[in-house]
Amino acid sequence: MVIEGEGRVLLPSFSDLHIHLDSALTLGRPRYNSSGTLYEGIQIWKDYKTSELTASDFRKRATTVIDWLVSLGITRVRTNIDITEPRLIALREALKLKKEKESMVDLQITAFPQDGILTDDENLELLEKSMELGADNVGLIPHNELTREDGVKSVRVAFDLAEKYGKRVDGHIDETDDEHSRFLEVVAAEAIRRSYQGKVAAGHATALHSYNNAYASKLLRILRRAGVSIISNPVINLNLQGRFDTYPKRRGVTRIRDLLLAGVNVALGEDCIMDPWYPLGFGDIVQSLNAAILADHMTGEEDLSRALDLITYNSAKVFGVSQSYGIEPGKRADLILFDAYSEREVLRRSPSRLFVIKNGTVVARTEPQNAVVFEGASKRKVSYSFSEG
Repeated sequence: MVIEGEGRVLLPSFSDLHIHLDSALTLGRPRYNSSGTLYEGIQIWKDYKTSELTASDFRKRATTVIDWLVSLGITRVRTNIDITEPRLIALREALKLKKEKESMVDLQITAFPQDGILTDDENLELLEKSMELGADNVGLIPHNELTREDGVKSVRVAFDLAEKYGKRVDGHIDETDDEHSRFLEVVAAEAIRRSYQGKVAAGHATALHSYNNAYASKLLRILRRAGVSIISNPVINLNLQGRFDTYPKRRGVTRIRDLLLAGVNVALGEDCIMDPWYPLGFGDIVQSLNAAILADHMTGEEDLSRALDLITYNSAKVFGVSQSYGIEPGKRADLILFDAYSEREVLRRSPSRLFVIKNGTVVARTEPQNAVVFEGASKRKVSYSFSEG
């Protein structure tokens, strides 16, 4: 098969490094999040998973979202699956989908203890069971443990399991506006002490937004030394953070630009799609990138010129495929052909993905968007492309 690009943009395919397939598309079940806070969302999800979650329910919703993601150019997905549910329904089904959908998408599964590792005696057992069943990454959420001391211990427990089973660490870390929540430094220290550089991802890290600049500067140096990747979820954090503020309200998104300038690898995730934490979304990672650009004032020419790295090359590093990733000869053919003629146009309007290719095979195709405007008796086609020259 020969595809004529005719001067359009060709990029290596996208990755989504942080999404919750288990909760996706559960919006309003059993109720809506009236406060909009993280913790009301956690309670709603807890009620859902104990009363409504079934294997067929998860499979239907997850399959729908995977189709959306692939059609939008995402061929690598790291999903958090809540394992603080004794039956491990979602985990078992996600492991099946990983095998069944491998021709469309490379799926990594993080065993995520939503309710904490040490908040219940059973949770640590469930986390280890998840490793035995085949989860790819050990999850943690230290800021949701009962005490600061438990949070620190939970970090060490997660690293112990990762070392025991030969896994990576992928945690929700400091997803709060509380400037006293400082577990990111604990995670980084463990990565250094255990020589786990390049094997650790920290999701959200929104407290970094509120740290004083002197401490933040120190932390950035430690993160770089530790080789910890930060996964920002800008759309969701713009929604969830600042809920306890009056005015001015904090943006809550982590310091993406400062992290990049400090040499820390940063990638993006979408986190939530129509669930207790976010009522919108449809799987377009370029929307997340646009939110990051806006939230962190990354609109300078140099910032924009490297913005797509956040959902391409930087993400490939976290996923562990950087050696085979790219559009150069000899790399694996995971590609997106856009209905656009510049990378800036991709950023500006998130155009149709004419072809999505995984490992040399077309896995999705979208017709270009066509619009016509009428002016009196005349009509003309609308082009959303624009040449500045």
